[in-house]
Amino acid sequence: MNTLEQLRSGALSGARHLQLVENLTDFPKEIFTLADTLEVLDLSNNNLSDLPAEFASLTRLKRVFLSFNQFKHIPAVLAQCPALVMIAFKGNQISEFAQHSLPLTTQWLILTDNRIEQLPASFGELKQLRKLALAGNRLRTLPSSMQQCTNLELVRLSANNLTHLDNWLFELPKLTWLAFAGNTFNKAQCLTKSSLENKPLSDYTLQHVIGQGASGVIHLAKAANKAVAIKLFKGAITSDGYPLDEVNCCLQAKEHANLIKVLAYIEQGSQLGLVMELIDNSFSNLGLPPSLQTCTRDTFADGCNYSSQAIYKIVQQMASTLQHLHANKVSHGDVYPHNTMVNQDADVLFGDFGAATNLAMLSEYQRQQMQLIEVRALGCLIDDLLSVCSDNNAIAVKLAQLAKQCMTTDIIQRPTLSQLSTQLTTQL
Repeated sequence: MNTLEQLRSGALSGARHLQLVENLTDFPKEIFTLADTLEVLDLSNNNLSDLPAEFASLTRLKRVFLSFNQFKHIPAVLAQCPALVMIAFKGNQISEFAQHSLPLTTQWLILTDNRIEQLPASFGELKQLRKLALAGNRLRTLPSSMQQCTNLELVRLSANNLTHLDNWLFELPKLTWLAFAGNTFNKAQCLTKSSLENKPLSDYTLQHVIGQGASGVIHLAKAANKAVAIKLFKGAITSDGYPLDEVNCCLQAKEHANLIKVLAYIEQGSQLGLVMELIDNSFSNLGLPPSLQTCTRDTFADGCNYSSQAIYKIVQQMASTLQHLHANKVSHGDVYPHNTMVNQDADVLFGDFGAATNLAMLSEYQRQQMQLIEVRALGCLIDDLLSVCSDNNAIAVKLAQLAKQCMTTDIIQRPTLSQLSTQLTTQL
């Protein structure tokens, strides 16, 4: 993090990255002294409500973070920034989104938790857009022009006021990760009926935190001398939507050998929670989340390597798990290596239903398309894993062919999850 004092003294001359958190109400004009070099500007967690016209002079700026400020509109000057690829306005009060207010170079747009009721008709001109986060707004419909955003890969629409989804959304050729729980047409009003028991939180002794995500905190806990993991959900809207939808999808998914086992649920006033089997410490994450550079694709630690046999086994289990989920009318929405856990034997445990969606309210056609969207996600997972596989054998070739089939932009040519599971079982 930097300071205004450093900026004013010239100590930051030539900086490519600048982060200021100083309760700013006005855009510091001193930032323009960095116009020749500045590529990343982070002014999140301030009190800004507008950008000056001179903002366009930051011609090298690639990423701007303005989350948790006081913006009520998207500043039109952004459209004049020639190099801008990533824009974040999470947690503002934006209700005004005028036509042509974003640069055509935009690839990653974060507008989570605002007050947007309508996207502009010009939205379709953002043809380079790959990643779009709109959860927690007030959208009632999506503009038909959005079907021109054919490079969209990840879309978050949960916790809005959408009354329906048009078929074109499910037909976007590169769409891979889609979430839309908690809208007017599919919002859960109460917990799904489950054979699992509703346990009081007082039955458990919470110990230390073992994990944390957008929707909640996972604690190590004990009850009757048995160690378990308890995920306690945050009450507010998260980047993925409402906690109630996540819990319901978890319960609706039922049991599968490769799903993290849910033992009970907690519904205590406004507090929701899931009691889960503790994962053995021999398991670790298959990958790491995407970086600013990779945008939608996972990354891996230096030196990470998987054999083609291990990848094949992982993919077999993932295909079986996804087939099970879709048979129960649940989409996962976040099929990634970083949400997948494996041990040395390539046994898989899959979880994190934060972006999951109940598909029961969709038409049969849309449910089928949703399945093919997740098939593409599985193809990307295979492709990502092959990037850290040094094998050059028949299995690796087979996996590469499979990834290509799953990722094809000709959606109807993708295999279904059933076909994929059969193919993986019978061919090696």
